[in-house]
This record gives sequence, structure tokens and C-alpha cells, in this order.
Amino acid sequence: MIIGERLRLLREQKNLSQGDIEKRTGLLRCYISRVENGHTVPAVETLEKMARALEMPLYQLLYDGEEPPRSDASLARGQSSASGWGSVGKDSRYLHKLRNLLGKMQEPDRELLMFTLEQMVRRKKHAQEPAKENAGLEAQPGTPETEPEETVAVAAVASGGQ
Repeated sequence: MIIGERLRLLREQKNLSQGDIEKRTGLLRCYISRVENGHTVPAVETLEKMARALEMPLYQLLYDGEEPPRSDASLARGQSSASGWGSVGKDSRYLHKLRNLLGKMQEPDRELLMFTLEQMVRRKKHAQEPAKENAGLEAQPGTPETEPEETVAVAAVASGGQ
């Protein structure tokens, strides 16, 4: 199924008009029409806006199955999909709330937040590097010692990653 047809089907199932989607996403109604009619292919960021407007996860716009698809990346690392930070419990609720709030932010505010987070991570890395060098170890990017999971999650969500 073409993405435009899928978007129209999902919008109509939720009894929403193109005008409703326009209000929820900030996208012009004529653009929404062009996407639904297959004249324009939306960017991933646009699909994320549409998914938020339709109150569903992004994968549902692209996936037709009954159950969520299994994550190949987590399976390749030998992890279950429920073992990552933000997958269950309190962390999941926090991440869901964070994603909703970040989705409501204006782009300049998101850019400022991303800049601030990058600076925080950089400072934390620099503060830990002397201690690691003294111990004969190097700080490795992406490890829990250099990038707290919450900071990485906020950065991922703020930059559009899910």
C-alpha cells in the first residue's frame, strides 16, 4: 500500500478531516492532500508529525500487521525488546511523556534543547576522561559512564529518533 493511501485510510478511520490534521501538525491542508493523493512523498519528520496527529506510533503508518514488528537490532545484540531503557515501567511512562512534550515543542526550542544536551554530554565526557586516563582506561562514546541513558534518550527523541 502506498503511504498516502495508508495515511488517508488511518485518518478516515479516526474520523478526522484534513483540516484536523492541519491543526494538529502545522502542515498545510494542500500538502496533506498532495501526500494522500501520492503526488508528494513525505519526509520521516513529516510522518512523525502525522503519527502524532493520528495518536499512534510511527511504525503503524508503515506496518500493516496485527502485532508490532520485532526489532532486528535488539535481537542481533542478544537482547529482548523489553530490556532497553524506556521499555517498561516508570522509565516507559517517563519516555512516553517526554516524547509527547517534545512533539509539542517548536523547532527552535528543540534545537536549543539538543544543543544544551550535547554540551552536557561533552562536559561529562571531559570530566571523566582525566579519571579514566589516570586509571589507564579510555572513555568510550556510548557507554553508560559517558552518556547517561536518560540524556541519550532525550537527545534521540529531541532529534526525531524513536
